[in-house]
Amino acid sequence: MSAVSPNSLFGMGNPLLDICATVDKDLLDKYALKPNDQILAEDKHKALFEELVKKFKVEYHAGGATQNSIKIAQWMIQEPHKVGTYFGCIGKDKFGEILKKKAEEAHIDAHYYEQDEEPTGTCAACITGDNRSLVANLAAANCYKKDKHLDLEENWKWVEKANVYYIAGFFLTVSLESILKVAKHASDNNKLFCLNLSAAFICQVFKDNLMQVLPYVDVLFGNETEAAAFAKEQDFETKDLKEIAKKAQSLPKVNKKRKRIVVLTQGKEETVMALSDKIETFPVLPIDPKDIVDTNGAGDAFVGGFLSQLVQEKPPNQCVKAAHYAANVIIRQSGCTFPENPDFN
Repeated sequence: MSAVSPNSLFGMGNPLLDICATVDKDLLDKYALKPNDQILAEDKHKALFEELVKKFKVEYHAGGATQNSIKIAQWMIQEPHKVGTYFGCIGKDKFGEILKKKAEEAHIDAHYYEQDEEPTGTCAACITGDNRSLVANLAAANCYKKDKHLDLEENWKWVEKANVYYIAGFFLTVSLESILKVAKHASDNNKLFCLNLSAAFICQVFKDNLMQVLPYVDVLFGNETEAAAFAKEQDFETKDLKEIAKKAQSLPKVNKKRKRIVVLTQGKEETVMALSDKIETFPVLPIDPKDIVDTNGAGDAFVGGFLSQLVQEKPPNQCVKAAHYAANVIIRQSGCTFPENPDFN
């Protein structure tokens, strides 16, 4: 059992129920889906979700980027349960009930804001062979409200209990004011606030929101595509990942007691980390391409592994080691799922 106490890791984001099914090409064609893609649902995709459940054998998983990372961190830690607290918005419906049950099974302490204007967010994963086409319908996830949930004393107490905070950049499209409240609390109390760039469009379209939060960020995560988009938007005038990490690290920061750590992944290539005054690189664990089932959860798993050690106050190189381990396990499975116990020390 690790020395870490319950509720010491806090995450907030877009909770989605992943609905996974092995489908046929006809279904992809019917909804004009590419075999390997990630898109946001449009009106023409609305019936897809019902059709999956009716016609195919589906598996449900608690999903959404931040929730996945909190879940992986909890899996890596194992005991005690409920190290991870999670906030997000769901609907008062069948899928919401499944999401609550799945979060409980993963031993995370989910406190959802439940409303009945929008249904629970879902992500359809249509699997054909080694490919999966993802269609996300944010729905309720888009309706998180600071004043209706985060500000309430019975919820804010969970924020205060934590020492490490993680929010994926996707949530910048939902509730900037909620992120800023949590980020300022972390900064004022010398706690660790972590953010993920999450997608190129976050660095571009939601740049203003991102730059409002960045001064509070102690640990910044991203992959090579996101880092390139970020560098371009910030006029870094470099495509070199190490240089980007260095420049991102030196952007203004409110809490001067901690120097920002920037962690950039690049698939099977080495991970780059800007740490204090140096840039370090860490090779990923080798894997035979034929053992790779699904790389989609790799980024979420990487962060989850990292956070599992960060919350135990382990040094950054140990955090990266755990991140690489978790990602290596997840890409051997379909979706962001994992075996019962980790084999990491």
